[in-house]
Amino acid sequence: MSGQSSTCEAVVVGAGPYGLSVAAHLRHAGIAAHVFGQPMAFWRNNMPRGMLMRSPWRATHLSDPDSALSLDAFASAHGVDPKERLPLEAFVTYGEWFQQHAVADVDRRSVRRIDAARDGFRLTLDDGEVLNSDRVIIATGLRNQEYRPLPFKDVPATLASHTSAHSDLSVFRGKRVAVIGRGQSACESAALLAESGAEVEIISRGDIHWLGISANGASRRTLSRRLREALASPSEVGPFPLSWLVEVPGVVRHMPAALREGFSRRCLKAAASGWLKPRFAKVRCNSGRTILGARALGDRVALDLDVGERIFDRVLLGTGYRVDIARLGIFSPQLLDRIVCADGSPLLRPGFESSVPKLHFVGSYAVKSFGPLLRFIAGAPYTARAITETAPRRAPQQQAGPAQRERVFGSVAAPNVWTPR
Repeated sequence: MSGQSSTCEAVVVGAGPYGLSVAAHLRHAGIAAHVFGQPMAFWRNNMPRGMLMRSPWRATHLSDPDSALSLDAFASAHGVDPKERLPLEAFVTYGEWFQQHAVADVDRRSVRRIDAARDGFRLTLDDGEVLNSDRVIIATGLRNQEYRPLPFKDVPATLASHTSAHSDLSVFRGKRVAVIGRGQSACESAALLAESGAEVEIISRGDIHWLGISANGASRRTLSRRLREALASPSEVGPFPLSWLVEVPGVVRHMPAALREGFSRRCLKAAASGWLKPRFAKVRCNSGRTILGARALGDRVALDLDVGERIFDRVLLGTGYRVDIARLGIFSPQLLDRIVCADGSPLLRPGFESSVPKLHFVGSYAVKSFGPLLRFIAGAPYTARAITETAPRRAPQQQAGPAQRERVFGSVAAPNVWTPR
């Protein structure tokens, strides 16, 4: 298909919770939004099986304009208990169910390059097809954004890998594994590793902050705790009462940059859900440590800590993510130079628009400008509405059918349908 060229009104790059939600709202407003990517791919391929969703149920909905495709609707149709913590596998199935109903014609091809064009943008796909679009929304999630601490710079990925590189932690059964970090990802990975039969030690520079657990280790069931639960914000992101300010990203965007930075840092402080702690019986916690260096030692890895050397079969880096849009590798140098950034994150105007008109960034790319809510699924409804409000509105239209898509993009394989277990 190399050399072919097509034109479309808006392109959404990424088919996760944000990309699907934005596309659903744009289409309802009559804007022909075409979505590229594998639906829910990051959640399926870069999160460990057996994981439970940290977000509360009420903050785990994808967003469609009529709220007909809520997590509640999915749960009712598929026998999922809303009183239980949602498993990762069920959330992925929910995302695919949402996609099949709201954006059935997702194009599974990848966008390889985005260039500025005279009237918008020129996108090159992985099969060589070129298309032009008036508007582009980047919704690629945390792809290529994992943070690898400096001591591990020269350690092969076969010995020290980020937690996002593994969807099946059972491959470490019988291995001695060090998990670096103390946030939700590090702690849940440690619990899953131990439950899979690995010998696990979690190494962190400070003590683990267990959400919902008091200093003496007891669950907080006091009157004060019950009052806090009653006053909890919908997303429960950040400490009360800052958590309520998190819920209004449009207000957060107007904070002075330094204040917004400190606010986000406070609300995104490393912590793990208290319901994980009972699963730590077989996890050794080595807190208050500084990692001075790391090196390969044959088929093992040696960590030089401030208290001496420790040797492991593998190291998992639960060290989170640091956004840098250059690492996406899809922008031409000329276009990348036009995107005003701070520490790798694009600085965004209302409607999540970057310094390049009609180029939008959502999800974690928007945390620098709109605050902590954008790190979580809970930010998808606000984002979808905000972008739709900035786009020219037309009469709502029907979703493009297969025949129409074939005329615009050429033949596209029908989406895979995953029947929930």
